[in-house]
Amino acid sequence: MTERWLEPIGLLHGPAALHALRDGLALPLAGGPAAFPLVRMIESGQDLGILPAHALPEGWETELSLLTRRPLPFAGLPGDRPLVMGILNTTPDSFSNGGQHLDPAAAIAAGHAMLEAGADILDIGGESTRPGADPVTPEEEIARIRPVVRELAKAAVVSIDTRHAATMQVALDEGAEIVNDVTALRQDARSVRVVQEARAPVVLMHMPVLDPRRMQAETAYEDVVLDVARFLRQRVETAEALGVQRGRIAIDPGLGFGKTGVQNLQLLNRLPLLAGIGCRILVGASRKRFIGTVTGVEVAAQRVPGSLAVAMAAAAGGAAILRVHDVAETVQALRMWRACAEASAPEAA
Repeated sequence: MTERWLEPIGLLHGPAALHALRDGLALPLAGGPAAFPLVRMIESGQDLGILPAHALPEGWETELSLLTRRPLPFAGLPGDRPLVMGILNTTPDSFSNGGQHLDPAAAIAAGHAMLEAGADILDIGGESTRPGADPVTPEEEIARIRPVVRELAKAAVVSIDTRHAATMQVALDEGAEIVNDVTALRQDARSVRVVQEARAPVVLMHMPVLDPRRMQAETAYEDVVLDVARFLRQRVETAEALGVQRGRIAIDPGLGFGKTGVQNLQLLNRLPLLAGIGCRILVGASRKRFIGTVTGVEVAAQRVPGSLAVAMAAAAGGAAILRVHDVAETVQALRMWRACAEASAPEAA
């Protein structure tokens, strides 16, 4: 079967996008507000060249429709702006803030603080999947997350960050609404059934191998962006075939999971290509090592400015959900970014 992709080129924002859309010079990315005037045509891995978005040859209508139409609302949340997902790790060994929220009371207080700061979603996890992390049994993971999910689900849209079906089930029973699986429902054969029966929205992430202890040894790609896109498209199609509707699926390129620093930057730079899968895009880059490599900042908690720069780049590239440690800072940066993008030029007023 021929594999086809359309990659948006020259993404436009704000007044430039509005003018180009109005004048028929560009098409909306995932329903807008960003727009693209050009597309790169890719067939079976071969670059067929760049054309104006309105001048594609016949036969590319399906790919163009997926790229331009607005995905269905994810988890009933607003779709007109990037959402902020606050990271809440109830673990002793997460790479940035391991141990800070191991106590349930501390985790619950931190969750409420994130909500007050403007978080749209709280992503609660009980197992670290950082590179090199040792696995945790579902029983231990459940003991960590259960009281936190139970309490915070009363006040927030809660996502459970887990690769274990048993943990997914308990969290959903306690009020969580979203499943966020770094293995894209591959780790546990029962996971798809749990998600499907609960009709829960799910985040499918790219991770080349299932064992975090080995994933950084698996960074060989022919084209990291196309390879990640192929994987995510296949996982979305598999989930759909098993009864999980595409509107309930978000996709995550998995920055830092089996990628080099350069590959992470390539994925960010070409993020709009993933919109062609037809799902909301989640990006989680907050405080990650590649930010420290670029900026020279060794301590993860001190990478807030670099994390904000990456978050804004992801939002500009079409990310619908930003998974972050620093909620207040990200919310403020997004508000300013949107205000700048939405300011009308005098002639458009």
